[in-house]
Amino acid sequence: MPDSFGKRQREGGKQKKALAREERRLARAQRNADREAGLIEAGTPIEAADPAALGFVDGEDPLAAVDTADSGDDADAPSTPA
Repeated sequence: MPDSFGKRQREGGKQKKALAREERRLARAQRNADREAGLIEAGTPIEAADPAALGFVDGEDPLAAVDTADSGDDADAPSTPA
């Protein structure tokens, strides 16, 4: 039987989750206070993605090749009788 089935293990897991939840709450409160004070910008701290880093080359859309390859012309596909 795994260790996670015991009562003490379940309580320990709950305590870890509660501690992590409290740490996230405190960090969020600190970020909100910093935003109000003007120390950091409002919004998510995510930078815009570089197209080259995502695999786009010279503005080329990689999904365009998939669309042209699957144009719906199934001349090679066997026909099904009606």
